[in-house]
Amino acid sequence: MKHRSFFRRFALLIMVYLCACQPVNAAEPTVAPTVITEQPPRLTTAVAVPTVTPKRFSDPSAPSSTPTQAEDLQSSLAPSATATVSPEITLLFTGIIVPARCVQAALDANSNPDYPYEEVREIISQADLAIGTFNATMSHRVSHTGCVWTYQLVGSPQNADAMQRAGFDVMSVATNHIKDCGLMKSWCNETFFDTLDNLRRVGIQAVGAGKDLREALQPVVINVQGVRFAFVSLGDSKMDESVFATDDNPGIARLTQENMTAAIAAAKEAADVVIALPHWGSEDNFVPNWNQFTQAQQLVAAGADLIVGNHTHVVQAITEIDGVPVFYGLGNFVFDQWLRDHRQGVILLVKFQGARYLGYELIPTHVDQDGRVHIADEAEAAEILENIERASQAIR
Repeated sequence: MKHRSFFRRFALLIMVYLCACQPVNAAEPTVAPTVITEQPPRLTTAVAVPTVTPKRFSDPSAPSSTPTQAEDLQSSLAPSATATVSPEITLLFTGIIVPARCVQAALDANSNPDYPYEEVREIISQADLAIGTFNATMSHRVSHTGCVWTYQLVGSPQNADAMQRAGFDVMSVATNHIKDCGLMKSWCNETFFDTLDNLRRVGIQAVGAGKDLREALQPVVINVQGVRFAFVSLGDSKMDESVFATDDNPGIARLTQENMTAAIAAAKEAADVVIALPHWGSEDNFVPNWNQFTQAQQLVAAGADLIVGNHTHVVQAITEIDGVPVFYGLGNFVFDQWLRDHRQGVILLVKFQGARYLGYELIPTHVDQDGRVHIADEAEAAEILENIERASQAIR
């Protein structure tokens, strides 16, 4: 488990606190965080980025006690010991990561797979847990496309090593490009398994996909300072049918009410805090669509304590449903799309005191077409946050 110091200051940081999550169904046993009765004030302060000593990264081949994946949908982990003083914990989430096309071409040209993350590595690595959304394929079987327009998003297995060195612990992989395989359509299952294997090879836990539906629905459970966080990931049902897992075929978990209920029920058995990572929504739209709103309600009803979505390639609204924070979309983190609003995103920091939800912070980001991520400057940060605020107002 990473034991990292917390953030003191960030450039263009917007800190927003929400009320803690409340139980959705009083008739069921709840592991939801304790309710905060008072909402702390909003702060809108721009401060300077401190110099941070780079973290020393452990050998990925060494034994790790960090991530533990639930091995059965109905299994449970032993209760964690209750500390006298609950620890403060920071979870970090990013938008979509696609090291393919022009990004992979740039990485090939400079022989540096770490290039995208060099300016944000310290921020990622200081979180207690860092969670990304991986929407591409990593396999040695598929040739890189170069910097051309294609829907085949394929890249090098070295991208897994780069994400591990950047500080990521978990990747949501219930995404629509996780089975890309170029012209060799008969290899799609092989490249899919290569992607999962490459993540696990470096110690990053992949959630939302597997050799069959049962495995795809299994939560990933990670113990942070005695608090068990469970992650489930499901992809919207409007994707290409070939990407979805069935009882007999590999793929991702489909975002249906039945699957949501099964995945979250398993997670609640194993954890103190349940976090849903849906891959959903209409691409290019700031305002969530009706399906997203309905699916968010279903996730809350099933027992999710926090929802962090992605897929639309632009930032989306932030809201609460029955006290549960919902972040509909964090935009692009690493991708080569050229439209200005598609090169924008936010790093989301979610704060807990033990299992109690405290609030969140947003760090606006900008990504170059070659995949390098920067902290957004003052003007662009204000633009990104205004897009989120307008989208949030539109659904209130």
